[in-house]
Amino acid sequence: MWKMASEGGGKESNEIKTQFSTREGVYKLLPNSEYSRPNRVSFNSQGSNPVKVSFVNVNDQSGNGERICFNVGRELYFYIYKGVRKAADLSKPVDKRIYKGTLPTCHDSNVLTATAESVSLLVGFSTGQVQLIDPIKKETSKLFNEDRLIEKSLVTCLKWVPGSEHLFLVAHSSGCLYLYNVEHTCGTTPPHYQLLKQGESYAVHTNKSKSARNPLLRWTVGEGAVNEFAFSPDGKFLACAGQDGFLRVFCFDTAELQGSMKSYFGGLLCVCWSPDGRYVVTGGEDDLVTVWSFSDSRVIARGRGHKSWVSVVAFDHCITSVQDCEEFSASDEDFQDQVQFNGSRERANSAQSRLSNRNSTDGRGVSVTYRFGSVGQDTQLCLWDLTEDILFPLSRTRTLTNAMSAETGSNRNNSMNSPLPRSNSLPHSSGSSPSSQKPANSIVESVNKFATLALHEVRKEQTQEKEHKRNHSISYISNKSSDKLNQIIGTRAAKTQAAKSLGTSWCPRMEEIPLLEPLVCKKISQERLTVLMFLEDCLVTACQEGFVCTWARPGKVGLLLSQNPANSPSGTVV
Repeated sequence: MWKMASEGGGKESNEIKTQFSTREGVYKLLPNSEYSRPNRVSFNSQGSNPVKVSFVNVNDQSGNGERICFNVGRELYFYIYKGVRKAADLSKPVDKRIYKGTLPTCHDSNVLTATAESVSLLVGFSTGQVQLIDPIKKETSKLFNEDRLIEKSLVTCLKWVPGSEHLFLVAHSSGCLYLYNVEHTCGTTPPHYQLLKQGESYAVHTNKSKSARNPLLRWTVGEGAVNEFAFSPDGKFLACAGQDGFLRVFCFDTAELQGSMKSYFGGLLCVCWSPDGRYVVTGGEDDLVTVWSFSDSRVIARGRGHKSWVSVVAFDHCITSVQDCEEFSASDEDFQDQVQFNGSRERANSAQSRLSNRNSTDGRGVSVTYRFGSVGQDTQLCLWDLTEDILFPLSRTRTLTNAMSAETGSNRNNSMNSPLPRSNSLPHSSGSSPSSQKPANSIVESVNKFATLALHEVRKEQTQEKEHKRNHSISYISNKSSDKLNQIIGTRAAKTQAAKSLGTSWCPRMEEIPLLEPLVCKKISQERLTVLMFLEDCLVTACQEGFVCTWARPGKVGLLLSQNPANSPSGTVV
């Protein structure tokens, strides 16, 4: 499957890479740690749902407690994940299931209740149902939305609510999210709802049932599918990436909209939080990764490196650098050399706790670097660094100003206008400062604006009045033609809305914010990539053919090669 990369040659960019280098060292593909269908048979992915991967640690006393779950077509597999330690044994899955009449689309294990004897695994399906299974006991506990009375559309994303043993949240391609309790049953009739909270482009309803019954809540968010959602590290906030191109961040307990932003164009397909919950990164159909500041409620950077839709974004918890300014004051090049890979979660946690001290009263501050990655339908893996000159441009400007004034005695005001050096970023326009972009305060103005669930109809009423009249006047056309006409009208309205949002705090223009360049941008697969996850010793990717690959972090590859010398990849570092 894998073509080894070679140095030189015009076709190198089209060859699949088996290793790549960063400042912390070389990441290497471990072929014998690849997980897939038995006998490593590739899957015909045409028309199938994306391959997804989830992990859970069962705290096994043997030290091998990591478990991996992945779906391929109609099949669902659950294995002991051996990572960089041992080669994968595909002949012995813990559990394997083949479904008829529906396809598994996503899955998630409850980390609070997982043990070596039992795992609560949720599985979402293309026909809208959600199944609770125990892959270790090989049992099926419950089936939610069995008769599709709650929702009929595809499950796009589901997750256990952080800190809960019983609650889980499910998103559908209809744009609705439902909150379930595993201890409650679903009714035998369609549920009836009453409005709990309403705001611009979203509404939250409760179930009117007199007895405890699923779903507990129904969220209607935006227009079109909610492609992915993610809870903040503390579990208090919920970020939703929508097909309408909007990122919306809610307080999960109060259902209050905290902030939003718009993609450059097209839908948003993926979303993730930084380890400290300060930043949200999205990717989507504009081929960009976008960094949004939660505290400032604004876009602070975009990254351009992919040639097609971005499928997954994820932060690397293990590479977060925090340096006290007094401890390290050398050049930028020396600083890059100073930051070395450390695989321990303790360092990542320590870095997170020190982020809040950046603007401490003693004036010391810290230097911060975040690492995140992305994969896309262009079969490429990109790694990105967020550095303090992007995150704190005003503070960096003041630092440079003081230094320049001390050395040259130049005018302070002139030096304040000097362009900022930007590691791993492209030049941007100096005519627009990020500080001049104020977050939109649309929540207070819009809480009581809408009286029904048809939010999109109200919002489009003025802009599409002529189109609606024209549509109603054509009484002789067929229903199918009417649907096509409505699609055209909706597309025009979406383009109009996108044009209006461009240049605002929701969606700044390309020249108004920094443009990041990837540290690494490598083709690593023949098929489009659907998974990227960062673990302590490795990173994990998967493609639509159903191959789940393990990439050893620098210095970690020897753990497996010492036990399997024949597994050593012979490709050239690229």
